[in-house]
Amino acid sequence: MTGLVAPRLVIADDVVGQDGNAVEIAGGSVLRVGPVEELRRPGLSEERYPGGVIVPGIVDAHFHPVAYASLLNGLSLKTAADFADLQRRIQNRAAGLDQGRPLIGVRLDDETLAERRLPTRHDLDAWVSDRPVVLHRYCGHIAVANTAALKAGGIDASTVDPEGGSLDRDEEGPTGVVRETAIELVAMPLAGSNRVEQTQLVDAMTALAGLGITSIGAIVGIGDGPWAELGNEVEIVAEAARDLPIKLHCFVIANTFGDLHEAAGMLGAAGARVSFAGVKRFGDGSLGGHTAAMCLPFTDRPETSGLLRLDPEADGALARAAIDLGGRVAVHAIGDCAVGASLDLCESLIARGAEPSRLRIEHVSVITESDIDRFSRLGVTAVVQPAFIGSETEWLEARVGPDRIGRTYAFRSLLDAGVALAGSSDCPVEPPDPWAGMALARDRAGLVPEQSLTGTEALGMFTAGSASAIGLAPPLSTGSAADLVVIDRDPTSVTPDEVRQTQ
Repeated sequence: MTGLVAPRLVIADDVVGQDGNAVEIAGGSVLRVGPVEELRRPGLSEERYPGGVIVPGIVDAHFHPVAYASLLNGLSLKTAADFADLQRRIQNRAAGLDQGRPLIGVRLDDETLAERRLPTRHDLDAWVSDRPVVLHRYCGHIAVANTAALKAGGIDASTVDPEGGSLDRDEEGPTGVVRETAIELVAMPLAGSNRVEQTQLVDAMTALAGLGITSIGAIVGIGDGPWAELGNEVEIVAEAARDLPIKLHCFVIANTFGDLHEAAGMLGAAGARVSFAGVKRFGDGSLGGHTAAMCLPFTDRPETSGLLRLDPEADGALARAAIDLGGRVAVHAIGDCAVGASLDLCESLIARGAEPSRLRIEHVSVITESDIDRFSRLGVTAVVQPAFIGSETEWLEARVGPDRIGRTYAFRSLLDAGVALAGSSDCPVEPPDPWAGMALARDRAGLVPEQSLTGTEALGMFTAGSASAIGLAPPLSTGSAADLVVIDRDPTSVTPDEVRQTQ
């Protein structure tokens, strides 16, 4: 048995008082927490951390681990300044690839490019034409393909928009910009072409451990869909399970009962650090790509109110199947219309016997006042990403308008209404640093400060809140996993900028 001792132990939900500074551990589980004077006894070894603060292990409730590993080893375009910079990066990447191998880029951001637009197939063809090229926008809901990639997907002027997606077009036909489910048309023919190796995933997860993250709600695909280039993510995670330094609780993006059952079986047999957590479904797209489903049109593009993807019958059936398998249901919903439709789905599931704590809505970027109350009444969890605020500050109010900005990333309103909040990054959409996420939950980059959280609430969102969202016991409760982090400051009492510097 071991006791961990530091000058302070901080738990967001005040399980112990501020005088607690020690945790007693046996067999990887927590026995007791409290003052070291009460826990100390003969034969109990102590690990001491002078100057440190013990906090529960950080849990990121919504994370794409295979996509993150791919990002670390691939082509990231988030910081590209303009088309000339894009061209240089793409051509340099192509020069290092085998002849004909598809080139995949991620985190393309038209909002920060000097041209303020996405490139088209004509632009990409001028830069690289000897192989398929697919560049994913950083939100993951839009991509750009060159002519070679369009041909690989059988896309021409006669191609109709798939259900739940669209192809941008000009007088010559598809421009190469594909949205939502249309991404699959160019990704599927390239399935596995950018497959992440087991060692790459382990290295990426080891980097997360270095940030204090001990568990993630891992969003994983089965080798099809918009990220087909990465390969079968369920298989990759299962293969790496034995060597993973942190725990992956996997929400599977599956479209059929057979795929969901097969994935659950594979994950369940993988080992202690990997588990099946449930199913992931999509209600809409993104604010950045104007594909989030809004109740009213976008302020800066009044011709569109986005795209609602939720199918109550099909998504409801898959949700019930996941629950029957012992899992949870996570529904992506960013626009207020999609959030409302997702709550409708949750309400129907609860009416059929689903436990509300097993139901999550991911993102909840824009919400109506009435749906804040409905969230609370139903007992559904909101899995949110404070990091989005930092990335969207420059254009967010222009997109949603002055009437909706106050209920955009409405953390304070949700928490005050009694809604369970879970913190996450949606990495690689955003960087994985949880301390930056906590800081943004507090200072919000100056945007709508009345929706700010306190330091204790921000820590709680990334510990107790996110642990609950993936089915873990309350942090540091008796019998819970001894997932702990020792840091160099108390994140509940220092300023947001000091939280960002946490070591």
